[in-house]
Amino acid sequence: MSTLVAAPSSTSLGRTVKSEWIKLASIRSTWWTALAMVVLGAGFTTIISGVVAGDIASGKSGDSPGEYITQGLIFSQISAVVIGALVVTSEYGTGLIRSTLAATPIRSTVLAAKALVLSGFLFVVGLVTAFAGYFGGNAFFRHQGIGISLGDPHILRSLIGAGLYMAGLGVLAAAIGLLVRSTAAAISIGLALIFIIGQVVQLIPGTFGEWVTKLMPGNAGPAIVVPVDFGEHMLGPWTGFAVYVAEIAVLSMAALALFRKRDA
Repeated sequence: MSTLVAAPSSTSLGRTVKSEWIKLASIRSTWWTALAMVVLGAGFTTIISGVVAGDIASGKSGDSPGEYITQGLIFSQISAVVIGALVVTSEYGTGLIRSTLAATPIRSTVLAAKALVLSGFLFVVGLVTAFAGYFGGNAFFRHQGIGISLGDPHILRSLIGAGLYMAGLGVLAAAIGLLVRSTAAAISIGLALIFIIGQVVQLIPGTFGEWVTKLMPGNAGPAIVVPVDFGEHMLGPWTGFAVYVAEIAVLSMAALALFRKRDA
């Protein structure tokens, strides 16, 4: 007697990554939000640099051009959080998560694939945003005779760091989305964590408050994006980034643990 055995579906990471990329790229809002990231980030960097270039060149301002060459990326963070949240929550909203888990039952593989696709995409978009802002803003600085070279200390690191920071921000938002399974809630929590909570903790008195402020994701992560030294007010670039990655890893592990227990 012959026995019919259904061919198992492939659950390899490579195939799952390909599937996640197709889903991400096929959503129109992904590209509009990515475009907003570039326009907002590069646009505001250029505008702000144009406004301050004259004062810096004339000596009216004690600032340096490096303090402004990635300034517009503050606004790009919003788009990174939105894209990261939508990668997860949109599947719950449409019910597509059931098909995803039917095709790839190993949930850690699904989460790893989402993280790889999301971080890779946002790294590239963040890199494009940072370099576009650099060239746009530096045009004003060069016109005033105070241009910045890519070979200057910390400039190239900050531009590449912008891509790394945006990649991490997307994964952070995706982990939050997996925990709350609501687009509005995930975006709200992500933005609050980056823009609000990181500032509110400054009200905690003493050395403890100073360290809590430095260790918040929205304060530790951007250290790699800033090409100038802010002294004791910020962690060092790579130290801050290491703390940022560790925080994302912890949140992602918590999200994975809950993802494994919950029904789709």
